[in-house]
Amino acid sequence: MLLYWAIIFAVVALIAGVFGFGGVASAAGGVARVLFFIFVLVFLVTLIAALV
Repeated sequence: MLLYWAIIFAVVALIAGVFGFGGVASAAGGVARVLFFIFVLVFLVTLIAALV
């Protein structure tokens, strides 16, 4: 679910960047980056927990 929202915010950032809304694009890109890193962290913790 986090990856889904990260992709949504990345698409919003791309569309806002194309139309020249730099502030919105920057904010959406930042949110997408944070959500993606949270997703990766949760994935790695789950993977390590499954192996132990």
